[in-house]
This record gives sequence, structure tokens and C-alpha cells, in this order.
Amino acid sequence: MDAIETKVAEPQTGQTEELVLVDAARHGDMGAFEQLIKRYDRNVFRIAQHITQNREDAEDVVQDAFIKAYQNLGQFQGNSKFYTWLVRIAVNEALMKLRRRKTSKTVSIDEDVETEEGSMPREVADWGPNPEQLYGQAELGDILQKTIQGLPQSFRTVFVLRDIEGMSTEETAEMLNLSVPAVKSRLLRARLQLRERLNRYFKKSKRDGAQPQ
Repeated sequence: MDAIETKVAEPQTGQTEELVLVDAARHGDMGAFEQLIKRYDRNVFRIAQHITQNREDAEDVVQDAFIKAYQNLGQFQGNSKFYTWLVRIAVNEALMKLRRRKTSKTVSIDEDVETEEGSMPREVADWGPNPEQLYGQAELGDILQKTIQGLPQSFRTVFVLRDIEGMSTEETAEMLNLSVPAVKSRLLRARLQLRERLNRYFKKSKRDGAQPQ
């Protein structure tokens, strides 16, 4: 009888290597932790800057997040990716930074779809241009950046993690300690507001461009 070959799933090399580094850092290997910093500091900085909208604050958030992560490595269970756990810490640090600055001028609107512009439509059609496509185009990146900054903080954070950083809905929920439906709801409203704001911007630009010289 021919031997039956059994395929064994190969471990995810990247995640396995990451866990090795985390375990080494947990046992005092600073070199291992420095490798983790090099892997993720740019991503964490980008997320922090989107949330705080300030470069210096974002740099502080990155530093504080890595310090706190190192101090609490013993609490990392390995049930999720280290990056997911790290981003959760960074997001919390960024939100605390915002609270201390007391710059947030919006209140929570998670329970309804009312915004400062009025009621947003509940049905969502495919909308273009796609935010990720816009973000990749230098001439429109600045426009989208400013538009994202105008979102309420809770919507902006979800949008950045899901649509800019490419996290899954489940990962975003875990990072923010939210339910999956809550993430979907905030993401929907963020996209709606972005669509409305971008539409107004381009209509205004077109109108201004059509004015006689």
C-alpha cells in the first residue's frame, strides 16, 4: 500500500519569528526588543500622527507606547499578534494625549448618524474615488489627509486602522476594545462623512475654477 502523504501546515514564519523576539525580550534581551522597535516604529508613528494630528505628540506616543510595551511584556499572552497588542497600547496613549490637550471639539455620536453637517444617509452606495487610491496619489493625498483630520476622533481612529493601515475588522475591534459591529458602524459613518466632505470640496473647486477671470 502506498504511503499516504499528510500535509502539515507550515508555521507562519513572520509571526513565529516575532514570538521568538518577544520571548527573548521578555527575558531581558534588549537587542531583541530593538528589532521589534525597528519593525514597527514607522507604522506606530503613522497611526499616532493620524490620531493626534501633531508630529511631536506622535513621537511622544511612539516612545511611550514602546516603553509601556516593554514594561508589560509579561502580560502579552501571545493569543494575538504582538503588533496588534502594540497598536492597542499606542492608540490608548494617543487618545490620552488628546484628552490632556483637550483639543477634541466633538462629542460621541456613536449612537446615531447625526453629524455637524446634519443627518447622513443610511444607505451606502459604492463611492469613489476609493480612499486608499486617493491616499496613494501625491496630488490628492494632502486633500484626503486634511479631510481625515476633520473626522470625529472615534471615527478617524477606526478609519485609519481599517482603510489606511489595512487592518481587518476583527483586528481593529481588538485594538480598540470594541465589538465588531461597533467597528463596522464607525467605519461606515467615517466613510459617509469623508464622501460628503470630499464631494463638497471637489464641487467647490470645480465651481471656483469655472469662475471667469
